Amino acid sequence: MKIIFHEDQRLHDPKHYLSSGAVRANPEVPGRIDALLAGGAELGLDVVSPDDNKVAPIAAIHSSEYLTFLKNIYGRWQRIEGASEEVIPNIHPDRRNAGYPKSAVGQAGYHMTDTSCPISDQTWHSAYWAAQSAVSAADQIIKGDTSAYALCRPPGHHAFPDMAGGFCFLNNTAIAAQRCLSNGLRPAIVDVDLHHGNGTQGVFYNRSDVLTVSVHADPERYYPFFWGYAQERGAGEGQGSNLNLPIPRGSGDDVFQKALSVGLQRVRDFGANVLVVALGLDAFEGDPFGGLSVTTPGFSQIAAACAGLGLPTIIVQEGGYLCPELGENLKSFLGGFLDAHSVVGR
Repeated sequence: MKIIFHEDQRLHDPKHYLSSGAVRANPEVPGRIDALLAGGAELGLDVVSPDDNKVAPIAAIHSSEYLTFLKNIYGRWQRIEGASEEVIPNIHPDRRNAGYPKSAVGQAGYHMTDTSCPISDQTWHSAYWAAQSAVSAADQIIKGDTSAYALCRPPGHHAFPDMAGGFCFLNNTAIAAQRCLSNGLRPAIVDVDLHHGNGTQGVFYNRSDVLTVSVHADPERYYPFFWGYAQERGAGEGQGSNLNLPIPRGSGDDVFQKALSVGLQRVRDFGANVLVVALGLDAFEGDPFGGLSVTTPGFSQIAAACAGLGLPTIIVQEGGYLCPELGENLKSFLGGFLDAHSVVGR
C-alpha cells in the first residue's frame, strides 16, 4: 500500500466557520496532514505524489458550472466592497431549480450548502490535488495493486455535483469510484465517517451502477441533518442501491461493528469487485466533534471487517480532526487493514 498525497493540499487554510450561530475556528486545518502522515510513517508506508490527470475525472462527477465557480469565486468575491476575507454565503435558494444569479453572493449561496466550507485564494488548488490523489489511488487499483490510501485533504464526502459543504469541495470518494467504473470495475462505497456522506449519496442516488453504504451518527439532531436516514434507499434506477445505517450518538465499537456488518453484506450481495472506503477518523471517542465513541483498536476492527471482503480497496481520507490520537488512529486502521487483507489473500 502506498500513500498518495500532494504537498499543495496544505495550501487551503480556512480560518472560520459558523456552528450553532457562533463563529468558531475551522478544524479542517493543514495540521491534519502531518498527523496522518506520521501515522502512515509508523507503518513504513511510502508517500508518492499523484499524477495530474487534468480536470476530466473531476468533471465526470462535478458540473462544469460548479467547477467554474470554484476556480473563480475568490477573485470575484474580493472585488465586493467590504466583503469577508473568505467566501462564506449568507443566502441560499429554497430549491435547486431556482434562478441562477450573476451575483457572486448569489452564486456562493447556490453552490455552498452551509457556512463550513469557506473558500480562500488557495482552496481550488488544494481541492484539485486532493481529487488527483483519489484518481491516482484508483489508477493504482486499476493497474493491479490490491490497496491504496489517498490522503485527501480537504475532504470530499459532503460535496454534491454542484455544491460544497461540510469542509468539502470536490467529492474525492465519488471521483475514485467513478474512475473505477469508467475502467470496467463495479465499485461499492462504504463510508465510515462520523457524519453521513450526503454528497456521495447525492452523486449516485439515481444510479444503480455504484452502491453507496454509510454508517454514521443519527442525523435527527446532528449534521448533516437533512440526509442520512434509513428510508433513503435511492430513487429511479438507483432504488435499493443506497443503504444508510444511522446509529445513536455516542455509540462505540460494538454498535458500529454491528451496523457495518449489515453494510458489508450488502456489498457482497451487490457483486462489487472493488471497494472504496470513505474513512472518517472523526468517529473516534476523543475527536473534537465527539459524536461517536469508536476506540483506537476499534478502527483496526473496522478495517479488518472491510478487508474481509477480499476486494481491491481504495481508502480515501474524509474526516478526523486534530487530537493527540489522530495519527495513531490512522495507523490502527491501515495496519489492521493490511494485516487482515494479507490473511484473506492467502
